[in-house]
Amino acid sequence: MTSFVNYELKDGVATIAMDDGKVNTMSLQMLSELGAAFDKAEADKAIVVLTGRSGVFSAGFDLAVLKGGGQPALDMLTSGFKLAARLLAFPTPVIVASNGHALAMGVFLVLAADYRIGVDGNYKIGANEVAIGLTMPQTAVVICRQRLAPSHFNRAVIMSEIYTPADALGAGFLDQVVAEADLPAAVQAAAARLAKLNMAAFKGTKLRAREPALTAARTALELDEADFRAMVMR
Repeated sequence: MTSFVNYELKDGVATIAMDDGKVNTMSLQMLSELGAAFDKAEADKAIVVLTGRSGVFSAGFDLAVLKGGGQPALDMLTSGFKLAARLLAFPTPVIVASNGHALAMGVFLVLAADYRIGVDGNYKIGANEVAIGLTMPQTAVVICRQRLAPSHFNRAVIMSEIYTPADALGAGFLDQVVAEADLPAAVQAAAARLAKLNMAAFKGTKLRAREPALTAARTALELDEADFRAMVMR
């Protein structure tokens, strides 16, 4: 079976690169491999760079699995949001290098990271759940609320507004937007800057600063799992 995730550790930075040859859907395989990669990064006590393939970070969940329902759909949904919640509390800095489109579950991973760099261009950034007939999961609402600018929260979550990378900067989806050719240098600079931090203080401050969101996310995950079960186990 072809691997969808590559893990590379260099100078204390773990690069986790997603590439399923298409749009990096959050399939069961992708999520399983991402979980294993973050396990490695945590064991290595490394700064993480999470990235995709040229033109796309991730287009979100595998809709074919979701429409198929049953245990695979339930496992996929719960695994995706547990991964996002894990990033919110990850003990070392997580940098997202978004290569292009980031939608739905893909953008929730972006929002859960500590520093988000996107490439400029004709790319779509946003949560399109309501537009495709899905009620926004409670964990997704928590993740969006703790990062999006208040003036954009309703537009992004309730009205499914989709942003260009440049507009996503002001909305709170991204912290920096660069030309595609400049992405590697921007990521390297961010990693070098974060590497200078005291990691014990970083972890403690991150958990303290995000305590309300983390508490809300734990509750939301439990509620979402019940909702997901009712939705797909028919």
